Formats: sequence, C-alpha cells, structure tokens
Amino acid sequence: MAVAPSVRLARVGMSCSNARAWGRSRLSRVGAADWRSRGSVRCSPRLCSRDARLRARAMVRERGDGRSVDAPEDKQVADLPSKLPERDFAGTPYVPVYVMLPLGVVNLQCELVDPEGLLEQLKILKSVNVDGVMIDCWWGIVEADAPQAYNWSGYKKLFQMVRDLKLKLQVVMSFHECGGNVGDDVYIPLPCWVMEIGQKNPDIYFTDREGRRNMECLTWGIDKERVLRGRTAVEVYFDYMRSFRVELNEFFEDGIISEIEIGLGPCGELRYPSYPAEHGWEYPGIGEFQCYDRYLMKSLEKAAEVRGHSFWGRAPDNAGCYNSRPHETGFFRDGGEYDGYYGRFFLNWYSQVLIDHGDRVLALANLAFEGCCIAAKLSGIHWWYKTASHAAELTAGFYNPCNRDGYATIASMLKKHETAMNFTCVELRTLDQFEDFPEAMADPEGLVWQVLNAAWDAQIPVASENALPCYDREGYNKILENAKPRDDPDGRHLSAFTYLRLSPTLTEGNNLMEFERFVKRMHGETVLDKLT
Repeated sequence: MAVAPSVRLARVGMSCSNARAWGRSRLSRVGAADWRSRGSVRCSPRLCSRDARLRARAMVRERGDGRSVDAPEDKQVADLPSKLPERDFAGTPYVPVYVMLPLGVVNLQCELVDPEGLLEQLKILKSVNVDGVMIDCWWGIVEADAPQAYNWSGYKKLFQMVRDLKLKLQVVMSFHECGGNVGDDVYIPLPCWVMEIGQKNPDIYFTDREGRRNMECLTWGIDKERVLRGRTAVEVYFDYMRSFRVELNEFFEDGIISEIEIGLGPCGELRYPSYPAEHGWEYPGIGEFQCYDRYLMKSLEKAAEVRGHSFWGRAPDNAGCYNSRPHETGFFRDGGEYDGYYGRFFLNWYSQVLIDHGDRVLALANLAFEGCCIAAKLSGIHWWYKTASHAAELTAGFYNPCNRDGYATIASMLKKHETAMNFTCVELRTLDQFEDFPEAMADPEGLVWQVLNAAWDAQIPVASENALPCYDREGYNKILENAKPRDDPDGRHLSAFTYLRLSPTLTEGNNLMEFERFVKRMHGETVLDKLT
C-alpha cells in the first residue's frame, strides 16, 4: 500500500533535526510500557494460518526491520492441532532457535527502553529453552549526529542482560532505515549527517526511472565514491563494524555473540529496493529497476562501452511500472527482451552490481569480525516464480529466470567469504498462495528449495526465518520440514532458525505452549503429544 506523504519523513528538503525530532516524538508516544506490542509483518501477504492470511490481504507491506505494520495482537491465534499425521523429529539434528527482539528496545538516544519489561520477556524465552535472541544495531542510532562519533551505550546494557540469562546473541549491522510505512511505531532514519549530504546530493540514494529517491539505504553506486565527508560508503560501513568489535569485544570474548549478520541493502537484505510501498507498489507488482542514480548510470554506460555497444548504456524502457504484470511488458513477457542480447547484458550488469556490493562489504566484515561467524540475508521474492522471466526477482537483482540459476552465483560469493546465508519465508505454502492470490503465480516452496540447495551445494551454512509472525502448528510443521528435509542422503539441515518476532501474542498461553513444542522439535527432542 502506498505511504501518505505525511508519514514518510526525511525527504530531501527536511532538516535532520526536524526528522529526528519527529522520530523522538513517535517513540515518546509509543512509551516504554508499549514496546512489547511491536509485532511486525513482512513484505507480501504470506501468513501461517488461513485466518491470519485472510486478515493480511489488505496489509501487504515490507518487513518490520525496514517497513513494518503491527501484527494482529488482540487475541491468541494458535490453531487447533493439525489433523494430518505429523513427522517425528525426535533424534534429528539440533537446530538452534533464536527470537528477534522488538524494533524499539533501544531508542534514538541509544537508551534501553523498559529494561524491566524486557527482562521479563527474556526470562519467558529462556524458560522455553530458546538459544538466544537477535537484535538490530541501527546505524541511524549509533552514528547519528557526526561521522565516527559512535554511541553503543544502550546496546551494551542490553547485551549484559542477555549474558546474565546465559542466552546467545545474533547481532545485525543495520545500515538501513527503519519505519516509514503506515502502522509503524518505530522510526529510525539514516544518520543525520548522511541525510544532510543527501539533501545536496540526492544521488547517494537508489533512484527509479521517474527520479524518485529511495532513502532507506545508500545506493551501491557510491561504494567506492568519496562522497560521505571524505569516505566511501564501504569505508563508512567498515569503520562502524570495527567500532562495534572494539567497544563490545567482551561479548565476543565471552562467546555471547554467536553471529554477526551484515546489512547489505533495504531491510538489511542483499537486494535492490525494487518494491517500495512508499512509491505505490502493491503485491504482486513486478517492481522497478533501481539504477537511475548518476553513479550506477555511469557504471552501466562504462559497461556498455567495454562491451562495444555504447547504445546499451541505458536501463530498459519497456519494463513497465511497479504494479505491472510480466505479460503487460515488452521486457518481461514470455519471449520478451529480458532474454535477448541487450536484456541479458543489462541483467548481467544489474545483478553483478549486487554481487560486487556483497563481495566488498563482506570482505571488510571478515576483517572487522575475524573469528566470528558472519551471515548475509536474502529475501524470498516468490511471486511470479512460476513465469518464465521471474520478473519480481529480476528487478530486485536476482538474475533467476527459468533458464538460469541466479542464486548459485550469490552462494559462490558468500562461500568466498565463508558467510552463512539467511533466507526467509520457510513457513509459506504454495497452495495457500494460489488460493489467496492465484494471479501472483507464486511458488514459495519451489523458491525455498532452489535457494537452500544453492547454498548447500556451495557448502555454506544456511539459516532461515519466518516471513510473518506464526503461531499455529501447521506453520511450525512447514518450518520443521524445511529445516530438516526428510530422507536427505547427506543429512543437510538449517544451521539455525530465527523467529520473527517477540511480542505479547507469542508469550500468551496456548501460543507459548505451541512455540515451546516447536522449539523442542527443532532441538530434536521428544514431544509427548505428537499426532499419529
């Protein structure tokens, strides 16, 4: 759904102080006592139970750590036990289970919000034997006001609390904006000093063909351009990561931090921001290419010259708009230009920019976090997967039409840096998508299978998370089946699973019991109420 102009802040022309003041007022209205109410919903309508999916039809949004809406929190939603026979997971490999913390546990002043309430919630998670929690460390909080002036105070207190409970930490280096969509209760912009640069040079942001800027994260075109007060974008990211390692080294030494996930794009995911709700995108639109800032256009023109066809130094002019369907465009339709000489050149360049960005940032992440596991997240763009062009994946930077494996090249890049892959939407069922949105030609199960096997073939660990809050046994069973594939001759399984997200609904009566049962099965333990 489109975002009202009044909701989207920090546009070019708004001062940093005004944007941050608005963010602080948002947080103060939420209040310390209300942080626990922050559930989140992820892009595309894909819930775990039938009732929940129906409730979500009008709520197609991006995920909470970049674009969120509140999940229904007014009642317990655990479904009755499935009538289908269940697989027995007793004795199967141990898969650690983490839970994402709410978005606003640390405010814009880097202060821990409602530590007493948070402690009680963490104790509940500990009581059901989760392995740890995931927390975003926001660039817009830590380095908010001036370059290389870092404030980690709130995160230190949070980490100490987690350590005292003997839980583990997955930490996300979040170099993107949080919030800005209808229903958000947390807004965390990019650092003010970055936004000031963007007012004078808006080409530091991803840009669509109409010239609209996406201020959720920086364009990869400035990865090697010294436009951020004398530093390149990758230097800025490296300095931030190095500061984290130095200032919170005790938690590395204690083994509390089990993994660092490196934010590589919008929502922290390695993809282009091709389907922004603020620009009018609605599911299942194909999205738009995001390469019209002057830095990426210069790169495209140079690539065309090297190829010997300078007239190819342009983006497609027949690729439709955000809410087009593939068959409505000359570029993505069956037999369209996407599979022609120019189309293949452009898509190779576009996807290579994505891979090169991941390559650069992960190389520096390995330097900053030597000796610690690192991970990168890929989004599950499953709509239009059953068509030839896979248009929604192409605009997001995944060159994965029906005649090409676009995820194998990404997995190879991750392998180069010994980086784990974190993938979403493991709880989704293709039949459910067909029932609710048949026109989307979606196949989440086919996509999950392709991506998991690409990672396993590259011999890298692969973890996952659910796309939307899940409370029912049917959804948990789907996660388990993907986490531990039946009769896999190589015994492959997920390296970890992270649950989206801690909320009062999760910790209520039957929902908590169902979640505890799920955790036991992920751990390979026996459950006494297994259906037969």
